[in-house]
Amino acid sequence: MAAAALGGGSGGGACFVLGASGETGRALLRELLSRRLFARVTLVGRRRLSLSEETGVTVEQVVVDFERLSEHAAAFQGHDVGFCCLGTTRAKAGADGFVRVDRDYVVQAAELARAGGCKHFVLQSSRGANQHSHFLYLRVKGEVENLVQAVGFDHCTILRPAVLLCKRQESRPAEWMAQQVLGVVARVFPTAYSVPVETVARAMVASVLQPGQGKVEVLENGAIHKLGKAVPQQGA
Repeated sequence: MAAAALGGGSGGGACFVLGASGETGRALLRELLSRRLFARVTLVGRRRLSLSEETGVTVEQVVVDFERLSEHAAAFQGHDVGFCCLGTTRAKAGADGFVRVDRDYVVQAAELARAGGCKHFVLQSSRGANQHSHFLYLRVKGEVENLVQAVGFDHCTILRPAVLLCKRQESRPAEWMAQQVLGVVARVFPTAYSVPVETVARAMVASVLQPGQGKVEVLENGAIHKLGKAVPQQGA
């Protein structure tokens, strides 16, 4: 896609979003719809979302059973770009459930997307992702990165944000406390330990408009901040 679309405007083509109900996913959806970068945006998830704004973009919502994702191959056909913000927590889903969501579902969706013609896959991972890590979270993130790269997209962008700063709809007291502390730290070291979900969303958009060299591009937290700033905020 052309870099001229950075400021927004009528776009063409189609993309899909996995995990649009999460904090980063919602921020990404706002970016995509407000900038009208794609003529069609498909939301793939377990349930339909309430969308109140008219944006001039065709938004399709496909409800799938992730345990039977192979039966929903049609949901992933005909998209130029795939954005993945899908994820859960060990506390919410248990260890096995976390692995299924953050690794298995993501990889299967990537495989279906590639088979359906998707050229560019953009994956939200995590700082410290490493398949050899002793920590389950970081190990799974490292594993999914490697598996998605192996799918063979023309271009694959992996974002590794640090702690995400946002106002969650669901209650996570420990995370809320951490965000308050990191919010203060971010005023002194703005790119070191955290990143707003809105910045991650803009970086995901910019990675498509201004793809890096090579088939695989990995963006660490500092690069996410920098790339996110390359896309002007709407209304700015």
